[in-house]
Amino acid sequence: MDAAQKNITLGTAGHIDHGKTALIKCLTGCDTDLLKAEKERGMSIDLGFAPCTVSDLEVGIVDVPGHENFIKTMVAGATGIDGVIFVIAADDGVMPQTREHLDILTLLGVGHGIVALTKVDCVEAARTEKVTAEVEDFLVGTFLENAPILPVSSITGKGFDTFYEALKELVDAIEPKKTDGVFRLPVERTFSVKGYGTVVTGIPVAGTVKVGDEVVLFPHGTKGRVKAVQVYKRNSDTAMVGQCAALNVPQWDHKNIERGNTVTLAKYFSPEQWYLCRLRVLASVKTPLKTGANVKFHTGTSEVLATVYLLEANRVVGGDDCLIQVRLDRPQRIVAAPGDRFIVRSLSPVQTIGGGTIVEALPARLKRNQPQVLRDAEDRARAVLVERDFVEYCIKTAEAFAVNEGELSVRAKMLPGPLKDILTKLTGDGKVVNLDSKLFIHCDTARDVQQKLIDIVGDFHRSKPESPGLGVEQLYDTSRVRKDVFDGIVKLLTSQGKLVERKHRLALPEHRELFSDDEQELLRSVESLFKTRPFNPPKIEEVAESTKAGAEEIQKVLRILIEQEHLVRVENGLLFHSEAVEQAREILTSYIKKEGGLESVKFKYLLNTTRKFAIPLLDYFDRIGVTRRAGYTRHLRTGG
Repeated sequence: MDAAQKNITLGTAGHIDHGKTALIKCLTGCDTDLLKAEKERGMSIDLGFAPCTVSDLEVGIVDVPGHENFIKTMVAGATGIDGVIFVIAADDGVMPQTREHLDILTLLGVGHGIVALTKVDCVEAARTEKVTAEVEDFLVGTFLENAPILPVSSITGKGFDTFYEALKELVDAIEPKKTDGVFRLPVERTFSVKGYGTVVTGIPVAGTVKVGDEVVLFPHGTKGRVKAVQVYKRNSDTAMVGQCAALNVPQWDHKNIERGNTVTLAKYFSPEQWYLCRLRVLASVKTPLKTGANVKFHTGTSEVLATVYLLEANRVVGGDDCLIQVRLDRPQRIVAAPGDRFIVRSLSPVQTIGGGTIVEALPARLKRNQPQVLRDAEDRARAVLVERDFVEYCIKTAEAFAVNEGELSVRAKMLPGPLKDILTKLTGDGKVVNLDSKLFIHCDTARDVQQKLIDIVGDFHRSKPESPGLGVEQLYDTSRVRKDVFDGIVKLLTSQGKLVERKHRLALPEHRELFSDDEQELLRSVESLFKTRPFNPPKIEEVAESTKAGAEEIQKVLRILIEQEHLVRVENGLLFHSEAVEQAREILTSYIKKEGGLESVKFKYLLNTTRKFAIPLLDYFDRIGVTRRAGYTRHLRTGG
């Protein structure tokens, strides 16, 4: 019966010729040295993969090369591992690549491992004890400080049972990565199989892929569909994060694919040139790292020349932790997500300088002399460590105050399902406000925008105390807030009673129109004049002559009567009392319902007025959707 597959991958690490490959062959029965040159030279050049059954679980093992010339290959292999079998030969002890591999594993965030003290068959017992003590000292302060140190011989099998028991405990201690991320596989190998076509292999760093799924190959941007999947060298329907996987995608040409390419889902990623990162410089680095330094930048299975720009200083020394911007010389190569690990190595001498966490891709270089830019970079770097915090950060820093689920899914690199769960929690905790079904705004931003709208309405009341309120369109234009955000915030304010709607205008709840005695008298006089002349309304000059008021006063009174919906502007310069407009509408609709239509010329007779007033009224009713015009005939619109 096949063992159950657990989506974790272990990796070997250690100096060249310390017996990593032999140990894996002894453990799995697989020879991970596949290349002719590897067999001829007796050392690993490329990455080797093997399935490993531990107790009743099947996991993957990556065998990485130990030679200093193949550190970039070692980094590519170590990127996807969950735990390490750290190999040190009893005859050599701790060597240069032993130290560098441990540094790299630490920078990549590997937190679990065991130590295999190999080649014990080649040394005396006293030497084994001495090297064990040296290794214990070497590992103090590292993630392997409390890891078991296991003497073992791949030739005689000595110590293998104890090693295997420790391996089982290691596998049990590792919690598999969550599988609900956006699928992404950094390519480690590619080849073609007759009858199937192109195959790419690697360890997915996020998500799940199934047979039939559409995927995209970057940097090419070429789409394809997964025809077949293998996991741990066995056929499978699905490959998950943390598994050694092979994907058959016939639409791609393997000759155009290389290590460092990335397989992922459409819309979530694109190759970028600038990245904000948090860097930890190794304490062992003696030469300060200066801003503008050229380095080799490793992430996933990619290695690209890059320039490092420090955000907070002009130089950093060993042991420092800092924010940096990285400009890649070949942006078309790199696809990375927030939270991905990276390694930087100097060009001359070639050595590992440090590494850390990618915070986020940047559209352009940040201006480090601006305090707010530095504060935001720090906030972003903290937030990216926790999914929920990063989603909240993305909402809080949305360009147009708010962000919809689709935009948020792409920026946070999260599938809709897991994202929805986080949004529900953030909303429930009051951190985020749901403006509509899929539009979200941070509570701090919502509070600021609400106050902005309230202040605009308050300023309007102070400048025009006689007005019932500010028109919605005028408030929108003044606010310069995106329309869907504006609508959502206004709905929120009215539901909370912080704004009220009065006569199709918005007002503060405590606002009351203020008029002097003279203004009230003039309002009554002007309104009475329009009431007594329903379908022969007075001109502004006639109103002024009748009331003996000045032009400015008349304009103010007319504006107030329009705002209070006592007068209706039918067209420029032509006002009717609202009761007259309603009466005309009833006459019009009653006639058309009875006769089936109305000839335009007849309307003036129905109102006992002239064409000068009848036709503008008909046009007005067309505009507001009561009637529709066909030639010279009016018909009722549906519901009119």
